[in-house]
Amino acid sequence: MSTALVILAAGKGTRMNSDIPKVLHPIAQAPMLVHAMRAGAVLSPERTVIVTGHGSDAVAKVAAAEDDSAQIAMQEEQLGTAHAVAQARDALAGFTGDVVVLYGDTPFLQPDTLERMIAARAKNDLVILGFEAANPARYGRLVMNGDSLERIVEFKEATDQERAITFCNSGLLACDAETLFALIDAVGNDNAAKEFYLTDVVEIARNRGLKVTAVACDEAQTLGVNSRTDLAAADAVFQANARAELLDLGVTLMAPETVYLAADTVIGRDTVIEPNVVFGPGVTVESGATIRAFSHLEGCHVSRGAIVGPYARLRPGAELAENTRIGNFVEVKNAEIAEGAKVNHLSYIGDASVGAASNIGAGTITCNYDGVMKHRTTIGENVFVGSNTMLVAPVTLGDGAMTATGTVVTRDVESDALAVARAKQDNKPGYARKLFDMLKAKKARRDKGA
Repeated sequence: MSTALVILAAGKGTRMNSDIPKVLHPIAQAPMLVHAMRAGAVLSPERTVIVTGHGSDAVAKVAAAEDDSAQIAMQEEQLGTAHAVAQARDALAGFTGDVVVLYGDTPFLQPDTLERMIAARAKNDLVILGFEAANPARYGRLVMNGDSLERIVEFKEATDQERAITFCNSGLLACDAETLFALIDAVGNDNAAKEFYLTDVVEIARNRGLKVTAVACDEAQTLGVNSRTDLAAADAVFQANARAELLDLGVTLMAPETVYLAADTVIGRDTVIEPNVVFGPGVTVESGATIRAFSHLEGCHVSRGAIVGPYARLRPGAELAENTRIGNFVEVKNAEIAEGAKVNHLSYIGDASVGAASNIGAGTITCNYDGVMKHRTTIGENVFVGSNTMLVAPVTLGDGAMTATGTVVTRDVESDALAVARAKQDNKPGYARKLFDMLKAKKARRDKGA
């Protein structure tokens, strides 16, 4: 049977104290909404509906970037979770499969949990996701009778016996579309908040003789984010899990607690990551590479055997071939560094290509920006670029070319040629002493006047 996702993402997140919609706050540099969408993607949904409210345009933009087929349903007023799901009705018109309701601020749901919910749906009309809580606190309790879910009891309405139950409600559910919207239509708002609660569908379903069950998952998967404190805790959970996974996959983390990973970081086995390395979005590091301490990588690809850092920065578009060397205080942006090439010290290589086995000297800068447009530098194979060379793009250095130290290159250098472009040195005997004497006298007059 086909599946649709409805992801609730309308909340303001008042406790976040932010102008940013709650579901767009990042965990591991990806918005929480994206985490929820990626979790749901395992079901290969026929339709995905994001229910938005506060900051709808911004939420819709992020959703479209992740899945351009996602539909947006607007909840003008936040009148409860059942009311939120009801806003997806038009987007699901004609859909007859199962609907899985997720929350955009619950980022850790695992694919196998969703698969188990769908499997349970094949034998039940309504499936609720629950968890065994270490501290049930004020969660709604799931009252079970064998495999049958009898009811959800909110803490404030629970008896002492019911409060002793540790199986709690996550708020997520699965149900076929027709049944779900029929149940929602029957939900009332006869409560203190005058809101339409999705949890009420359980009692309505039971009264109609429908089969209702609950599937259990680890409590960590249901962790919701409602405050900056929650956000920090969620990010810490993600980082701990991601580091542990890398270690299990054969990656060496010399100081795991100091390595920061993005949601989509990919690192191959036998790679060594030294302390205090930050991975931004879009980084792939192949097997056997070394990322040295205090380096920052984003939007880049590092091939087998490459060494990066320490204190290096790889920006989007950096492409390092096998056995390349990017050293300390080197920045690479939108540039391809071919096999065996070296940029070892204090250099900026942007909008450029560096050929195989070329050596870029310390202090080299590709001057790629004229204040309006970016221009490209092309460096051939086996080129030696002398220290403190300025390459004023657009410019090309042919294979085997060389630049003298301190050269400013403003036109192409043919293969095997040496480029020298610097002012002639002129030594003036005795001028250093005369200049120092003049400056000291000037300073003495100024100090006396003070």
